[in-house]
Amino acid sequence: MFTGIVSAVGQITHVQPLATHDNEAGLRLRIETADFDLQRCKLGDSIAIQGACMTVVELEPQAFSIEISRESLNRTAGLDQIGAVNLEHAMRLGDTLDGHMVLGHVDGVGHVSRMAPVGESYELRIIAPTELAKYLAYKGSVTVNGVSLTVNEVVDLDQGCEISINLIPHTVEVTTLKHLQKGSRVNLEVDAIARYVERMMSLQNK
Repeated sequence: MFTGIVSAVGQITHVQPLATHDNEAGLRLRIETADFDLQRCKLGDSIAIQGACMTVVELEPQAFSIEISRESLNRTAGLDQIGAVNLEHAMRLGDTLDGHMVLGHVDGVGHVSRMAPVGESYELRIIAPTELAKYLAYKGSVTVNGVSLTVNEVVDLDQGCEISINLIPHTVEVTTLKHLQKGSRVNLEVDAIARYVERMMSLQNK
């Protein structure tokens, strides 16, 4: 369980296939981080990387490694190449829930349609796929690349929907959201509560 409040930004520095001559193989990633507290980590711990929950398989003083399956790679963005990534420690009992309940299970990949300054803030607009549109609501929560954010507007489209999010400068500065531009692919996780509500309503209607 996570909160969507990024602990630090790390850097994928090495990408190695788990099997040679196999296009369906997963990858082993090495992530360097100077500001992420690895002293509280141990082998087998969960860390959210760009919103995807991954397991630590190797620890170094200022880096760690994870192994990601081809299935996870096919359902996420930004975890198959060298670059900056948002990192978050798993919640501990007694931690404050500053964002919202985040499972670290990416529900789908969206596409940025706008990222631009508006006044002192930034407007981020994302086109979400059809299967996620029903879970996105005005003033509801959504996780974008591991960052807990509030939806300010939802516009339904023939396929999916477009959501608008207001980003304060601090959020842009301390996360990888600063690198987003039109066309960027982003990992989306919808509010888990919306899924439970859908399940309960579907059973009531039977």
